[in-house]
Amino acid sequence: MFDPIPLNLPPYPSKITQKQDKLFIFDELRKKNLVLTPEEWVRQHWIHYLHTHKKYPKSLMKTEGGLKLNELQKRSDLLIYDNAGNKVLLAEFKAPAVKITENTFRQIANYNSIHKIPLLLVSNGIQHYYCKIDFVKGSFDFLADLPIYQSDI
Repeated sequence: MFDPIPLNLPPYPSKITQKQDKLFIFDELRKKNLVLTPEEWVRQHWIHYLHTHKKYPKSLMKTEGGLKLNELQKRSDLLIYDNAGNKVLLAEFKAPAVKITENTFRQIANYNSIHKIPLLLVSNGIQHYYCKIDFVKGSFDFLADLPIYQSDI
């Protein structure tokens, strides 16, 4: 059973329940309890942080969106849209014990080759990386922080 550890994100009043020998965390987006895995712990913290501190509307967030990559069905950890329905942020989360490596960035870059989203977030709850993609120039820049949500980003 996963023992939730403090992350490098503000704590929030998560709703954790136990049924038999399993812990569950309430997902505010899907409105249901999910098995509390280390990666889910990170995802739920980020959902809360993005909504509370960066003002991204929960109604524009989608977890585990499906996509097809080289004929394989994959799932992105978190997608955020703007008010017009355009994808503006793609996030890839790992468990805190998983190191963020070049493979992690390759994974999100592969997903983004399908999505074409200008803002990327990679985090294991301890380390966080933010990247702004310029599709016209074919380049990217790492950012010090994520921008506050604006409907026109």
